[in-house]
Amino acid sequence: MTNGNSFMDDFQSFEILSGKHDKGMVILADHAMNRLPARYGRLGLPDAAFARHIAYDIGIEGLTRQLSARLGVPAVLGGFSRLLIDPNRGEDDPTLIMKISDGAVIPGNHPITAQEWEYRIETFHRPYHHAVAATIDRVANATGRAPLVLSLHSFTPAWKGIPRPWHAAVLWDSDRRAVGPLLDMLRADPDLVVGDNEPYDGALKGDTMYRHCMMTGIPHALLEVRQDLITDETGIAAWAERLAPIFAAMNADPALHEYDVHLSRTGPYEGRKAR
Repeated sequence: MTNGNSFMDDFQSFEILSGKHDKGMVILADHAMNRLPARYGRLGLPDAAFARHIAYDIGIEGLTRQLSARLGVPAVLGGFSRLLIDPNRGEDDPTLIMKISDGAVIPGNHPITAQEWEYRIETFHRPYHHAVAATIDRVANATGRAPLVLSLHSFTPAWKGIPRPWHAAVLWDSDRRAVGPLLDMLRADPDLVVGDNEPYDGALKGDTMYRHCMMTGIPHALLEVRQDLITDETGIAAWAERLAPIFAAMNADPALHEYDVHLSRTGPYEGRKAR
């Protein structure tokens, strides 16, 4: 296990869970934690805000830890709250540091100077992405093939009063290689309602999957689990038991270890040819 310390407060901006690189898989959890460096206090918010989805993906840290251990593969966890800066956004995305999130005004983010904006990128956002890139590279070097990258997130049971029927959902841009098998295996369970690019569209320029997988041709999928299903250890363990054999079966498919760059639905990559 490796921790990434940023420049202030000896704060860990990421955590790498150890695993066997030659197994060919990497698990990512951008929004695993709701932590903040001491210098930011609570960004002017009450403590209760950090138990909400606006601060992190509820249940995903525990699910990632269990899947990494069950499968014996490395994982990278974001070590800071998305309220500080969102690791699943490009550096030029205007929503990188949110002023308002689901109705909650974030005083510590507005007003914000250009220097503070850059400081958060350099101190928290970039170290996390460097850790992701380094872990993917280690796996690729160990196998001589493209890794299979699976990113874990969670979503709220309802949004603006409207219930969300999906138990889980798979988000993607245009590379369906890992998406198809994941959807098929999840939907083989008659008790599950599984969304395909619901409740969000998976095409987002500059996000984690775009940056580390779409642009490099690495097979990948982003899986969202509904938060009320993984709020406690029982739920987390049940989903880890469900997902571990699915992930293992996907990882055993040679077709999911080949590089193949697909054109993003968000537009062309700068300086790179894509089909």
